[in-house]
Amino acid sequence: MMKKMSIPTSKASLVLFLCQIISALDVPLDLSQPPTITQQSPKDYIVDPRENIVIQCEAKGKPPPSFSWTRNGTHFDIDKDAQVTMKPNSGTLVVNIMNGGKAEAYEGVYQCTARNERGAAISNNIVIRPSRSPLWTKEKLEPNHVREGDSLVLHCRPPVGLPPPIIFWMDNAFQRLPQSERVSQGLNGDLYFSNVQPEDTREDYICYARFNHTQTIQQKQPISVKVFSMDSLNDTIAANLSDTDIYGAKPVTERQPVLLTPTGSTSTKVELRGNVLLLECIAAGLPTPVIRWIKEGGELPANRTFFENFKKTLKIIDVSEADSGNYKCIARNTLGSVHHVISVTVKAAPYWITAPRNLVLSPGEDGTLICRANGNPKPSISWLANGVPIAIAPEDPSRKVDGDTIIFSQVQERSSAVYQCNASNEYGYLLANAFVNVLAEPPRILTPANKLYQVIADSPALLDCAYFGSPKPEIEWFKGVKGSILRGNEYVFHDNGTLEIPVAQKNSAGTYTCVARNELGKIQNEVQLEIKDPTMIIKQPEYKVIQRYGQVSFECIIKHDSTLLPTVTWLKDNDELPDDERFLVGKDNLTIMNVTDKDDGTYTCIVNTTLDSVSASAVLTVVARPNPPFDLELTGQLERSIDLSWIPGDENNSPIINFVIEYEDALHEPGVWHYQTEVPGTQTTAQLKLSPYVNYSFRVIAVNRIGRSQPSEPSEQYLTKSASPDENPANVQGIGSEPDNLVITWEPLKGFQSNGPGLQYKVSWRQKDVDDEWTSVIVANVSKYIVSGTPTFVPYEVKVQALNDLGYAPEPSEVIGHSGEDLPMVAPGNVQVHVINSTLAKVHWDPVPLKTVRGHLQGYKVYYWKVQSLSRRSRRHIEKKILTFRGNKTFGMLPGLEPYSSYKLNVRVVNGKGEGPASPDKVFNTPEGVPSSPSFLKITNPTLDSLTLEWGSPTHPNGVLTSYTLKFQPINNTHELGPLVEIKIPANESSLILKNLNYSTRYKFYFNAQTSVGSGSQITEEAVTIMDEAMASRQVDIATQGWFIGLMCAVALLILILLIVCFIRRNKGGKYPVKEKEDAHADPEIQPMKEDDGTFGEYSDAEDHKPLKKGSRTPSDRTVKKEDSDDSLVDYGEGVNGQFNEDGSFIGQYSGKKEKEPAEGNESSEAPSPVNAMNSFV
Repeated sequence: MMKKMSIPTSKASLVLFLCQIISALDVPLDLSQPPTITQQSPKDYIVDPRENIVIQCEAKGKPPPSFSWTRNGTHFDIDKDAQVTMKPNSGTLVVNIMNGGKAEAYEGVYQCTARNERGAAISNNIVIRPSRSPLWTKEKLEPNHVREGDSLVLHCRPPVGLPPPIIFWMDNAFQRLPQSERVSQGLNGDLYFSNVQPEDTREDYICYARFNHTQTIQQKQPISVKVFSMDSLNDTIAANLSDTDIYGAKPVTERQPVLLTPTGSTSTKVELRGNVLLLECIAAGLPTPVIRWIKEGGELPANRTFFENFKKTLKIIDVSEADSGNYKCIARNTLGSVHHVISVTVKAAPYWITAPRNLVLSPGEDGTLICRANGNPKPSISWLANGVPIAIAPEDPSRKVDGDTIIFSQVQERSSAVYQCNASNEYGYLLANAFVNVLAEPPRILTPANKLYQVIADSPALLDCAYFGSPKPEIEWFKGVKGSILRGNEYVFHDNGTLEIPVAQKNSAGTYTCVARNELGKIQNEVQLEIKDPTMIIKQPEYKVIQRYGQVSFECIIKHDSTLLPTVTWLKDNDELPDDERFLVGKDNLTIMNVTDKDDGTYTCIVNTTLDSVSASAVLTVVARPNPPFDLELTGQLERSIDLSWIPGDENNSPIINFVIEYEDALHEPGVWHYQTEVPGTQTTAQLKLSPYVNYSFRVIAVNRIGRSQPSEPSEQYLTKSASPDENPANVQGIGSEPDNLVITWEPLKGFQSNGPGLQYKVSWRQKDVDDEWTSVIVANVSKYIVSGTPTFVPYEVKVQALNDLGYAPEPSEVIGHSGEDLPMVAPGNVQVHVINSTLAKVHWDPVPLKTVRGHLQGYKVYYWKVQSLSRRSRRHIEKKILTFRGNKTFGMLPGLEPYSSYKLNVRVVNGKGEGPASPDKVFNTPEGVPSSPSFLKITNPTLDSLTLEWGSPTHPNGVLTSYTLKFQPINNTHELGPLVEIKIPANESSLILKNLNYSTRYKFYFNAQTSVGSGSQITEEAVTIMDEAMASRQVDIATQGWFIGLMCAVALLILILLIVCFIRRNKGGKYPVKEKEDAHADPEIQPMKEDDGTFGEYSDAEDHKPLKKGSRTPSDRTVKKEDSDDSLVDYGEGVNGQFNEDGSFIGQYSGKKEKEPAEGNESSEAPSPVNAMNSFV
């Protein structure tokens, strides 16, 4: 049966270490061997006097050993003591205390001996001591009367216990007394005050001693402390106190440091290697001194140095000889410093360098036992044989003692024994048992057969081959049934027989054979090795920041060996997830619903298999708006300022950016909060400016990136004293609403700006540039005053001053206002118009005198309108247009005029009241322009050699039409253009018959109109002449022949097959050439015929690369419609950009969009119709 064993990668080194140790010590229990102590009580054994005493001593050996004890160096006959028994098959003693025995009677030094026919092993000397927790001796404690600022030491002096008690100070309510840099407990349990304060007065300073072994607590009598201040010490108290009770009559003064412990300037300390070194310095002084530690001539050891008791205690763990030296503590305050040097010497109880190990030899072999130890002072080494000093033990010719080594030569079976090595100095001892076992045994393999090892790829594989034999067998490893012996750097062979494959790969899997042989025999064993894929987290959880009450998910997607069953566990802060239904664990994720602040922390996904374990962690930070500040306090109250302080609330993992301070004026606007100021988030105080006569209360709002906190609770109210106003109303204006008044307005002061009761306004005015006195009125509860009977539109100086019952505000500044406006009196004169082109004109006028404006001059308005078109002489609805020119301008541009039209205009001046009278109408005409395209072009009545053209005149002739221009040219089957023919047509014509044309030919026509200015935009059209009757008859005859019908059917079938092949190739991703001629034909299914044989034209690759010729589409009604809007900016001139003059008027010329003149061979037309294509032979 195959047994299965898994070795996790992380435990490989530990397994290897254990294999080596066990192999070195263990001899199969079915073989004869001397005794080995397997378990014993500690050397210093403190027992609870109320419970039975159990002294352990366990051993193994073959034959099983017998046990005996000594007590205080003499044989302990347990049969004679009814209270002592020995456990069966064991050397453990049980002393029955609970049935009448006394623990004190069994104090002493005990040693156990385990013996069989091959030797005797002994235990350590076990010192038995019962624990003690004595009571405090009764003493009379006098009250401590101390002057404020002096130092004080309250002595504990606990009873001597075993082990020493743990000391702490509490009060009558069993509450620990608070400790600080000023008050702290020393290592000896005393309570030290660097300086006393009045709050130290109390009557229940109680020292407690806790004895852990007996689980008891002893209490000292309460100590009373009274602290007196000389300022409050009255005559009665002074009369009841002696001179010794009060340490003088001086007031509290500062003092430089003085050491309370240790005393003097130097001291010494001895500590043992491996222990914890504790050094202490406690100082008195006022202010309280601060302690600092240094090591003279060196640095304090990193990672092993700690400061405790407010840096009064220096703690160094695991000390070694290198930590010896001088340590200086320095106590310092503002008045000076004091120091103390502690000379530390590190001694060492014996410790092993090489402990003796069991030795298994075959008869005739040699060997050594080595016992090496160190210590300070250096320990002495002594040997025992079977518990007897080797000097008086029976002689053995095969052994020789050489200091710390015993040399064995040519051993025989009688040489078997147990040897003890004792290394001791004044600080302790070490005792080790090591046996010499002389055996003659053939090899045996202790590892089970066909053991299965499973390891993760790329990790070490350790294949066990635990063996025994005497002489020691040689071990060899093979792979496979007929494999060769394993050698090389890819393997490590350990002394205990283990084969290590440092980096196991997939090809490392298989059967491995271990062979053990010595001179007495040979044996082999097979083990199996399987290599598994490592477990990996392919998508790890990521750091998340989530707002409170939101939802968050952590992913943990894994990949693992298919033969391993992974288990996924989620931890929060290295502990189990809370038992909360909000935590949803899915297959690949962890989801937390309705996140709260408690969910903040580190979440770890742990994936475990039987062979490996991987983990990944991510931090969840729960953020929220900050908690509101609290404990608002007002200090530093002055008439015009106050200091506000507060304590910030929890920032909820999002740093506070700033604090917003708001105020409420309970006197003027109760319940309404106003913004006061804001300060950075690192600041918790603010000095606030105040206004008089305001009943202030403040609140603070914290702001972080998530949002604003709730407001804090309001502060206490603070009423400022009244004062005269500090400021005057703002936004003072003087504007007349009627021609004979002046309306003075202002923004009234807010309640807190009044600075006191009885707020009023002094309104003053006088006419500017006139030697008049100020006229004033005092008003209240208004923000407007109307002055009547003023001249029309004259300047006034205006000012408004605030006042209250305590006085006037500072003198206000003056503003200039005007009385009311009236309509302008005169119209602009000398209006002139200069026509720039057919769509733009410039108008000029003379300005009106400013006196006649009677108000603020805002500008001039030009009214203009089209009267009629000069070409048609027909009137239409008059639509007036208005252009406004701001300021004192005397000219302007009129854009967007229509060519060849009659216009009228007038000009008016404008002020704040309205418009003045209009100037006389001015008439001007715009010149001719180019016409628009003809409204339509139709081609009708096609014959063999003629076509009839009909057209409509331009919608906008823009002048007098002089003529029409017709251009046309033929188009062949390849869309090439023939020679261009041009015909001039009188302007009064509306149709034309073109004769002598080629039959069955497509023609393209270009048609436009002209004025004296030039040609307008053209319109295009295409048409086809018909073929002659004989050709048509022949064509019909051929089409009705059977052979022609069969041929056409064959061609159609071939085309169908070709289309199917092309379709299949296209679906398969193949490429084939297709000439895209559809864009040039009205019907894409009909192809042009070749000129030579009339067959259908074929698609050509070569033609695919020819440039496409330009063409035009003809609507189904054969009528060309206008495509472009006359208002489009792209139609303004040909190649000329629109420009603007200095007043912003557009002066680009309006014109129709012109089409380029066609050139032979450079333009193409739409493909001919199917019928014409079939019958064209041009």
